[in-house]
Amino acid sequence: MNRRKLLALLALLLFGVVRLPLERHLEREARAASFHGVTLDLGLFERVGQMGFVAALSGFRAVIADALWIHASVVWERVDWAAMKLDFDAVTALQPRCVLFWDMAAWHMYANASIAALEDRKQPRQALRLKAQREYWKLGEDYLVRGIANNPDSATLHINLGTLYKDRFQDHARAAEVFARGAKIPGAPVYVHRFAVYELARTPGREREGYEQLLALYHRGEDERLPTLLRLLGELQEKLNVPADQKVDIPPPKP
Repeated sequence: MNRRKLLALLALLLFGVVRLPLERHLEREARAASFHGVTLDLGLFERVGQMGFVAALSGFRAVIADALWIHASVVWERVDWAAMKLDFDAVTALQPRCVLFWDMAAWHMYANASIAALEDRKQPRQALRLKAQREYWKLGEDYLVRGIANNPDSATLHINLGTLYKDRFQDHARAAEVFARGAKIPGAPVYVHRFAVYELARTPGREREGYEQLLALYHRGEDERLPTLLRLLGELQEKLNVPADQKVDIPPPKP
């Protein structure tokens, strides 16, 4: 082996020795910061550039994230959804414990971008517009799911994901599951449990379970006897053929 090859081999070995403890240190930092499923990778490097990437590794994540968040607002005004998503991906990778970033990134995708896709008259085929709309819903779902993975104690993210499943996807089973998890988070609004029960009652095949939980809410008192609960109770009493002597008396809706 000639001198040049020997020096190159020694350089590679030295690089490996130096790099290994650095990578382990960064990995410990990421775990300590609860970066679940979020990494400072080449995608982020391409978005923020070499100096930005170095700054992120040096403890300036918040500064870089804020700058990218401002840039996302600029491209929003240009209705450049693809550029916005690149910014959001970088921002959430840099600051995965910031609930606001996940929440707003999801909202822009499943609300603003999806509506724009549905109303895009440059695409004459409605089927393709509907497909694009659903794809943006999925992007919003992805942000919320990953946001929850990094912030499992966030009731806000659970509520918004459950609402997305309920209102957009019409997936009542998944909505019920997410709302039920959110209701267990300390400090969650009391209505989250109510939403979980409503969605369970709307889930095909789980009507009996939903009916029992609706009854439990009903028997808590007047504060729970809201129009939605009464309507669902009435519908399920008929669907399940509840005997007349066991039915809850549902008052007629107010005019």
